[in-house]
Amino acid sequence: MIKKDKDPVKRDRREFCKIILGGISLLIIPGTAGHSKDQGDYKAWYGEQYNPKDHRYGMGINVDRCIGCGRCIDACKRENNVSDDPFYFKTWIERYSIARNGEVTVDSPNGGRDGFKNDLQEKNVLRTFFVPKICNHCENPPCVQVCPVGATYKTADGVILVDERYCIGCRYCIQACPYGMRFLNPKTKTADKCTFCYHRILKGLAPACVEVCPTEARVFGDLSKVASPLSRFVRMNKIMVLKPQLNTEPKVFYANLDMEVK
Repeated sequence: MIKKDKDPVKRDRREFCKIILGGISLLIIPGTAGHSKDQGDYKAWYGEQYNPKDHRYGMGINVDRCIGCGRCIDACKRENNVSDDPFYFKTWIERYSIARNGEVTVDSPNGGRDGFKNDLQEKNVLRTFFVPKICNHCENPPCVQVCPVGATYKTADGVILVDERYCIGCRYCIQACPYGMRFLNPKTKTADKCTFCYHRILKGLAPACVEVCPTEARVFGDLSKVASPLSRFVRMNKIMVLKPQLNTEPKVFYANLDMEVK
């Protein structure tokens, strides 16, 4: 016979302690907050022919080729069902204008989705260029480190993803990202960001933003393959990354990036 606890206060206290201890175990016991898809059960997620450990994805962006047309932003919104509100972007374009007196102005109307108006006074502008921004899919991602429930994680092929089934919308990862690349999805109330169009690259397709770029300013590829387009891009250009002093080791590489870009 099971002896019942007659004191409801003690019973409730024990149940509360079980919940707390269970949550702590997710944080301190390696693997308990992980995803089975990323712990060896690759076939269920990737299919029979794909081994994520054989890949390491990244993106290259040639600043000199970007014309600020906004097609990449529009394609990203459509492909990934991103809200049309002007506050939510998985990728966007910034226009940098450097005046003759050295003053730098940055604008990004509607994320650059609709292009940019030619409203600058040319006689006062020394140089103007466009810089596409996107999640950097860091090797040492701060967002993964701060997630209390393991919802943000790095796949075996180097892509940073968010599992909305686990995400509790605490915004820790949004605050931790030093590049401002995350937002809270207004529909799911969970953290959201660029995924390199993971659902596409697993099928051998390029991310939507890369596919529609008319000047091939964006280059996607596999860094583990010496002959991949991205590996050649890195070898043949003077490469910079955003905020290198943070040692996050971004996998988005910029060619011809001006030092004024933050």
